[in-house]
Amino acid sequence: KHLTSISPLLVVNPSYRLEEHSFYPFRTELPTILITLQMKIHRSPVIAFSLSISSLFQSSSAFTIPSLNKRATSSNRTNTQLNMAKFGGLEVREEGATPTSGGMNLYVKTGPDGTSVGDCPFAHNVRMILHEKGLSYDITPATEETKPDWLIDHYGGSMPALRHRKECYVESDVIAQYLDFFFQEPQLSPYKKKEMADAGESTDGIFPAVARYLKHTPDGDVGDDALKENLESVLSKLEEHLNRDGKTGDFLAGDGEKITLLDCSLAPKLFHMSVGLNAFKDNAIDLENQFPAVKKYMDAVFDRDSFKNALYPEETVVWGWSNARSP
Repeated sequence: KHLTSISPLLVVNPSYRLEEHSFYPFRTELPTILITLQMKIHRSPVIAFSLSISSLFQSSSAFTIPSLNKRATSSNRTNTQLNMAKFGGLEVREEGATPTSGGMNLYVKTGPDGTSVGDCPFAHNVRMILHEKGLSYDITPATEETKPDWLIDHYGGSMPALRHRKECYVESDVIAQYLDFFFQEPQLSPYKKKEMADAGESTDGIFPAVARYLKHTPDGDVGDDALKENLESVLSKLEEHLNRDGKTGDFLAGDGEKITLLDCSLAPKLFHMSVGLNAFKDNAIDLENQFPAVKKYMDAVFDRDSFKNALYPEETVVWGWSNARSP
C-alpha cells in the first residue's frame, strides 16, 4: 500500500538474505526499476511476484524490504512504515551496499556420473560471464539428492544458482544482470540500448527451436522436417543480423567488436545445437553452407577462453539430449 508510483517495467533483480530471512533488491541508478521478490511465506513454496516503482535511488546505499519477522516490535513496524513512505516504498539499508568479489559458489546440474559438471547451457552462460570478468568462484554440481536444503526450501531447487556470501540469485538472466551491474570490468553491456535490443531480437526463438528439433523422434519424418524448417527460419534471422552494415567485429551487438551478455547467453545454446545436429540429425542443417555468418560467429565465440574454460564434453551434451528425446 506504500507503493504509490507505478511505471513501465524495466530491470532490477532480487536477492534473498539467507541468514536473516529478509528481502531486498540491490542498489541501482536506473530511473525505473523492476523489483522481483522471492518470498517464503510461512511454509508455503516460493512465491514470486513483481512490482514496478518509478523512483531514483538517490542514496549510495542499498535499500531493503523489511524482514517478514513476526517477532518485530510495534515500534519497529511503525518506523519501517515511516521509512517505506519516505523512500517510495523501500527501507534504507544501513550496512554496506556494494558487493565485492570473492565468496561465490555456483550450483549447477551434474553430468551422467552424478558428480561432474552437467550440460546446462544456462550454467555455461553464467560461467562465461564469470570468466570474462575474471571473478573467482567455486562450482558445486548437485543432484536432486545433494542440493542444499536452503536451495530447495527457498528457491525450489532452481539451478544455476549463484550464492554470493549471504545472498543467492537464481535464473541465468538474473545472475548475469547482477554480475554485470556490480562487477563492471569489463562491461558486458557496452552498447546503446537499441543496439543491444536489436541484437537480442536476432536471437529470439533460437533455443526453443533447437530444443524442439533435437527432442523430436523419429528423425526425418514429416514432423521432423517441419521443426527443421522452423529452426532454419530463426537461424536466417540471426544470419541477417550478423551480415548487417557497419559490423566490423565478431560479436552480436553494435559494431561487433566487444563481447556482451548476449554472446555469453547465445554461445552455449549454439554449441548444443551443433553437437545435437551431428549426433541426432545427421547434420541435416549444413551450417557452413546455409548459414556461413552464423558458422563464423560460432567459431569466433567458441574460441574465447571464457567459453572453453566453462566447457563440458560433447558426450555430456549427447547424454543430456538423449534423456530428453521422445521414446
